[in-house]
Amino acid sequence: MTDMIERSSDPYNAEPTPGALIERFLTPQALFYVRSHGPVPDLPANHRIEVSGTGIASRFFSVEELKATFSTHSVTAVLQCAGNRRTDLQQVGKTSGDPWDVGAIGNAEWTGVRLADVLDAVGAPDASNLFVAFTGADEVDVEGEEALFGVSIAMDKARQPDVLIAWAMNGEPLTPEHGAPLRMVVPGYAGVRSAKWLTRIEVRDTPSDAPIQAHDYKLFPADVTSDTVDWSQGLTINAMPLNAAICSPGAGESLAAGEVRIEGYAIAYDRRISRIEVSVNGGRDWQQATFADDPETRWGWRRWILDATLAKGRQHLVARAFDETGQGQPERPDTMWNFAGYLCTAWHHVHVLVE
Repeated sequence: MTDMIERSSDPYNAEPTPGALIERFLTPQALFYVRSHGPVPDLPANHRIEVSGTGIASRFFSVEELKATFSTHSVTAVLQCAGNRRTDLQQVGKTSGDPWDVGAIGNAEWTGVRLADVLDAVGAPDASNLFVAFTGADEVDVEGEEALFGVSIAMDKARQPDVLIAWAMNGEPLTPEHGAPLRMVVPGYAGVRSAKWLTRIEVRDTPSDAPIQAHDYKLFPADVTSDTVDWSQGLTINAMPLNAAICSPGAGESLAAGEVRIEGYAIAYDRRISRIEVSVNGGRDWQQATFADDPETRWGWRRWILDATLAKGRQHLVARAFDETGQGQPERPDTMWNFAGYLCTAWHHVHVLVE
């Protein structure tokens, strides 16, 4: 569709245009970014997932069996690719991965059952030194090593009440590109932990040993390169940081001089966004934006608006967010840079031409 920007055709990866992304509090499935690491599997509606692992006798569940066995819950939560805003990092240094702009993010209401309830039902031990691994049906190539998609989270996170095995998004069944028929939703964590096309949930003594868990989505010091990396020394990307971006006007857009509405999103996950500041002169002076949303959910985003007067010429817009603890975004993207181009949370800059 015209509101989606294709970043890769094989595998298919796409993000919405910034203006379309910010039109609604809940992002429709058709406008929700698609991050695929391999071909999109085509699983039947009656597909069943296996729950097994340490101290567990294996059990299998389909969507209908989950609905019949457990209470249904919904949570409004942002999912965001760890590479969101990678194009900003690419202005600092060469990175790998798709050139995401600000749209590798979306806010949706997810419906399913609590992972904690399923773990309890199968007698999974509740020990903080354990991990819960998720296997998807998609084949992934990581540095020439092909394997099924596999990631894991710590048991403590897995048992949080908002972590779901989900079958619906905004009240609609999941579409194939978004993980039908069952996917994980792990609020507050990088989107990679919310495995799609779920086939297996496994309680383990160690994190997943799948290549995408062991050899990707990790942070390193800025001097580490793809040639010198020791993956065992990387910091696994789980919890996502404070971030905000300008979605309208778009970069390079031509505008009429006078009053212009500037809009964007901000997210701090389990912390509240306290304020958004916007500069129309490259960061010399700042104005405080107003919020378009005041969500009760701890995991959703807040959209913001500022009506500003722009003079003729090339103008430099900047946005930055602060959370309830007083933490703000770093000024420069190089403070967060690593060779894979993850976690760009610096001030967001947009240049426009005012005529």
